[in-house]
Amino acid sequence: MEEFLHEVVLEGLIDTAKLLPFLFLTYLAMEFLEHKAEGRALRFLEKSGVFGPALGALVGTVPQCGFSAAAANLYAGRIITLGTLLAVFLSTSDEMLPLLIAGNVKITSVLLILGIKIVIGIAVGMLVDLILRLRHQKEEVHIDALCEQDHCHCEKGIFRSALHHTLHITLFLLLVTLLINASVFFVGEETIASLLYDRPVISHIVAAFLGLIPNCAASVVLTGFYLKGFITAGAMLAGLLPGAGVGLLVLFRINRPMKENFLILLLLFATGVLSGLLVDLTGLASLI
Repeated sequence: MEEFLHEVVLEGLIDTAKLLPFLFLTYLAMEFLEHKAEGRALRFLEKSGVFGPALGALVGTVPQCGFSAAAANLYAGRIITLGTLLAVFLSTSDEMLPLLIAGNVKITSVLLILGIKIVIGIAVGMLVDLILRLRHQKEEVHIDALCEQDHCHCEKGIFRSALHHTLHITLFLLLVTLLINASVFFVGEETIASLLYDRPVISHIVAAFLGLIPNCAASVVLTGFYLKGFITAGAMLAGLLPGAGVGLLVLFRINRPMKENFLILLLLFATGVLSGLLVDLTGLASLI
C-alpha cells in the first residue's frame, strides 16, 4: 500500500504540481492578449506562423512537458499554427534528456538524438503549414472560445480568469495522471518490455503507442528500455517523437473540433513509427 501511494499518488501529485506555473502563465498571457493587447499584436502572432515550427521545435527540446501543455493551449486559441504545435509535440523530450545524461550516454549521441527530434519536428511542422496554406485553410484567433467553454467570467479580471482555467485543467490532468500511474503500477515494466524486446517493426509500433500515453512516465519507460538494451535507438525515437506528454491531454480537453485532435494523434503516431524505422534501417542508429 505504501509503495502504491508513493509511485501512483505522490508522483502523480508532484508531476501535476510541476505544470501549474506553466499553465497559469500561459492562460495569463492569453487573457492579456484577449483583453489588453491591441489588434496589431494579434495580427503579428498570426503572421509569425511561417517561422513558428522552427521556434517551436527548439523550445520543445527543453526537458519539461509544461511547454507542450502551453502549446496545446495556444493552438486551441489559434494563436499558433498546427505546424508549430506538431513541431513542439515532436521535439518534446520530457524526461529523456536527464535520463540519457544520467545513463552516461555520450554527449555526441545525446546531441544527435535531440537533433533528429528537432529536424523531424521542423520538417513535419513546416510541411503541414505549407499544405494548409496551399489549401487556403486559415482559422481566426479565437481565444475567447476557451472562456465560453469554461464559463470563467473573464470580465472579472485576467488573473481570476487565468486562475479559473488553470485549476480547471489541473484537476482534469491530475485525475488522468493518477489513472495512468495506477495502470503502469499494476501492469509492470517487465510486461511492457517483453512486448518490445528483439521485435523489429512491432517494437516500433508498440513504442509509438506507448509514446502517446499522455504522461511523462512514457518517456521514462522508453528511455529506460533503450538504456537497458531492450529496444533500438529507432524504436526509442518511435515512441519519444509522438510523446507529447500532458500536452495531448490539454489538447483533447480544450481543442475543438474533436476529430481534429484524433487527426493530430494519427499524424504523431505515423511520424513516430516511420521516423523510428528510418533511423534503424538507414544505419543512423549505429551512430547513436
